[in-house]
Amino acid sequence: MKLYMHPASPNSRRVVMTAAILGIPLETAHVDLFTGAQRKPEYLAINPNGAVPTLKDGDFALSESNAITQYLASKKPGNTLWPNDPSTRADITRWQCWELAHWSPALRIYIFENMFKKLRGLGDPDPAELKKADEMFKRFATVLNNHLANRDYLVGDNLTLADISIASHLMYTQPARIPLDDYPNIKRWFARIEALPAWQESQPRATAA
Repeated sequence: MKLYMHPASPNSRRVVMTAAILGIPLETAHVDLFTGAQRKPEYLAINPNGAVPTLKDGDFALSESNAITQYLASKKPGNTLWPNDPSTRADITRWQCWELAHWSPALRIYIFENMFKKLRGLGDPDPAELKKADEMFKRFATVLNNHLANRDYLVGDNLTLADISIASHLMYTQPARIPLDDYPNIKRWFARIEALPAWQESQPRATAA
């Protein structure tokens, strides 16, 4: 299987982590987002959205990182990331959908305004955008923090795809100034994710500091 990805992409990282934990080898192809490689015709032929990651398994091309993690986990029956129990899978999928709809949109604003703009020389953070991010983040971080009270993981007693998906954008907590200090349960949970060998091994060199 071949993964088209960028190492600084949180969505790519969640797939890399999933494969590493499951022991699934992946050939990787670097898609340089900063030079527009994702918009070239040869890449759009496998992912018309022009985004990363994309997984190729023979003739099958699959985009959308959460779908890719489920596909990979389905290749290894009986694993705890994606257990066979239908209700557990539904709960994991619920949190992956929650991540897409509520969690990541707020974090992406912090990442763009506080980090990406500086890297690309695009000017200062926009206070109006950061205010919007704060409002969204406060609402949904409270949901997550409350859910994690007296829990080590989001679903059940083991690490699952839900944890990997929701943790991935937090890779930029410090440079993007994501305000976690008021959410001790999230910080405790995220520290557990950061301690995973797969998290440490998938850390882009530029964020390792």
